[in-house]
Amino acid sequence: MADPIKITGLNQFVRDLKKIDNDLPKAVRRAFNAATGIIVDYARPRVPRRTGRAAATIKPRSTQTAARVVEGGRRAPYMPWLDFGGKAGPGRGVRRPWIADGRFLYPALIFRSGELHQALVDALLGVVAEAGIEVE
Repeated sequence: MADPIKITGLNQFVRDLKKIDNDLPKAVRRAFNAATGIIVDYARPRVPRRTGRAAATIKPRSTQTAARVVEGGRRAPYMPWLDFGGKAGPGRGVRRPWIADGRFLYPALIFRSGELHQALVDALLGVVAEAGIEVE
């Protein structure tokens, strides 16, 4: 599995942005969603399609302090099975080989981690520039 990217001091950064302007932490969340779009754009085309519903459930979901990509949900509860494998269906008779690292999200994170890291840095610098703060 891919290791998460950790940003030291992010919580304090968001609190300081809130002191400047209450809307700036929302900009951090939007910036994180834009940055994680790199993973979404890589993973979606690799999902097998009948209707495209499973691929459509791969979405960025971020908070002010965490960037995430999610899959599945009510519209395609089988999406984790497509990604990781296992047994499903009536009597759990439908089998798909288990791959602990997954087929779509984690490989996208591993393959695009450099781009994601740079996009996160650029996104945070963009929020800082929006706040009117100069960074060297």
